Amino acid sequence: MKLRIPLIALLAGALVAGAAHAQPKIGFVSIERILKESAPAVRAQKKIEAEFAKRDQELAKIAEQLKRMQEELEKNAVTMPESQRRNKERDFGELNRDFQRKQREFREDLNQRRNEELAHVIDQVKRVIQQIAVQENYDIIFQDVVYAHSRIEITEKVIKALESGKAPAR
Repeated sequence: MKLRIPLIALLAGALVAGAAHAQPKIGFVSIERILKESAPAVRAQKKIEAEFAKRDQELAKIAEQLKRMQEELEKNAVTMPESQRRNKERDFGELNRDFQRKQREFREDLNQRRNEELAHVIDQVKRVIQQIAVQENYDIIFQDVVYAHSRIEITEKVIKALESGKAPAR
């Protein structure tokens, strides 16, 4: 925190000093919005969903099977012979452990793939932001700030540039 205050003061001083000669051009982008709305982010999300759809369906089938087994145990436990009840409880426990393991592996694999795909999208986003900054003579572009006036927000420009595959001309 102590390091940020001098940095912010230095930036503010540089902007004020630069303001004596010319008004600094400042921009803001919402990375969160770009990762939700931009074409590359949407494509990446759909790619991941397609890649993991089969495993997700398999987990849903196992979950349904566990539900049926539990309902059967609850319904028939009193009338079922002790050995049969124990066998069904053991089968249920084994299937449940297998389900938990597969579910954990699924989440880990999904998160890893999502992070990989998002890293590619973020690289694209950074390149587009830099192109816009250079082409439109921005002095600084912030991301994910607490407050920014709408006149300095360039998120929509970045999203459109990502969709077209190039940064817009001035």
